[in-house]
Amino acid sequence: MKKFALMIAGIGIAVSAVPAASAQGAWQNLNQRQAQLDRRIDQGVRNGQLSRREAIRLRTEFRQIEILESRYRRSAPGLTQWERRDLDRRFDALSAKIRWERRDRDDRRGDRRDYRR
Repeated sequence: MKKFALMIAGIGIAVSAVPAASAQGAWQNLNQRQAQLDRRIDQGVRNGQLSRREAIRLRTEFRQIEILESRYRRSAPGLTQWERRDLDRRFDALSAKIRWERRDRDDRRGDRRDYRR
């Protein structure tokens, strides 16, 4: 429980500390960030910092943000500045979760045995 509370506090700090970027720069950065976050998850699995279960949870959240982005793009006025900032905040929170999960030093040996069956 204490670990979860610390994670939530860390995510809140990370999200509130990031200044909003300009509208055009933010959109370009969002595409780059999507690729970077996906690489960080893959790398965490390869080097053992993320268990497979953690990676599945993180990728699920990543896909949900991508679905939201698609919905925002299809909306009548297109992607608004508020929606871009919303996506940016969500990616900030996901980035903090990836960082937390990669550094939490969970014992993954038991997790690996589960996936060999």
